[in-house]
Amino acid sequence: MDIRKKVSIIGAGNVGASAAQLIAFHGIADVVLFDVVAGMPQGKALDLSEACPLWNSSSEVLGTNDYADIKDSDIVVITAGIARKPGMSRDDLLNTNASVVRDVSKEVSRYCPEAAVIVVTNPMDVMAQLAWQTTAFPAEKVLGMGAILDSARFRTFVARACGVSPASVSAMTMGGHGDQMVPLPRFSTVNGISVTDLLSEDAINAIVERTRNGGAEIVSLLKTGSAFYAPAASIFEMVRAIIFDEKKLLPATAYLDGQYGVKGTFAGVPVILGAKGIGKIVELKLNEEEKRAFLYSVDAVRNLVDRLNSPPEAADFRINP
Repeated sequence: MDIRKKVSIIGAGNVGASAAQLIAFHGIADVVLFDVVAGMPQGKALDLSEACPLWNSSSEVLGTNDYADIKDSDIVVITAGIARKPGMSRDDLLNTNASVVRDVSKEVSRYCPEAAVIVVTNPMDVMAQLAWQTTAFPAEKVLGMGAILDSARFRTFVARACGVSPASVSAMTMGGHGDQMVPLPRFSTVNGISVTDLLSEDAINAIVERTRNGGAEIVSLLKTGSAFYAPAASIFEMVRAIIFDEKKLLPATAYLDGQYGVKGTFAGVPVILGAKGIGKIVELKLNEEEKRAFLYSVDAVRNLVDRLNSPPEAADFRINP
């Protein structure tokens, strides 16, 4: 019996292809790379397949324009949609990417009814909610990648400020994957030592601000695209946790059903991630300032949901807030 896992990535652009590369390089699953552009996913998949012998990887990589090829995937990663350009916020992508994610989610529901779904398309929290609503999957099986990426950026900047290896830094970021995200220095450490004991308040505030603008900073430098290496690495971290049932505590975008006093909205929170998806949402004891910042960030997500619901021309994209 074939026990190898199958991961389908919807969208074969920079993020999707880089995530496929990491999965194939480590040989943890077979990969289906889907895109609507004829020839593009096939070419990238063939290139990756020809690299597998050099990586000593037994992964099979298939490129396709046919949704039928994603059938019975264990995990589906949705990266499809337009990327940010200089001067754009993640929120500017709302209506265009809602159309894409809604259509993709219908196909995922049709072909992969048992899959865990990782949403990457921006604005990520709203797109995760749209994917969950469209697929009608259990909430624990649909999650967004944003919080782990935000935390990775926070870790990078803390490591540089402290002059230590990034591997020594653990960090937590909560809330929406946008300008109102909430990096939490009090829950971020360097080998167990709180960041608040190692850096000045001014240094921490500068790191928090740079983390919030981390994606925009890369967009402004690239000018013709957005980040893809760190997003792909974030996807891989989540895929690996699910495939190997690691029960790993990670920040991820999850559906809140009363946790942190929030009901009916996706936002970044600490979760325990394993084979069944989100096994548990971990509730940190936030102080009043952290709680206010988190709820403010969640309100920003709700406002985007309301924007998606309100224009008459967006009626086809409507989701439950």
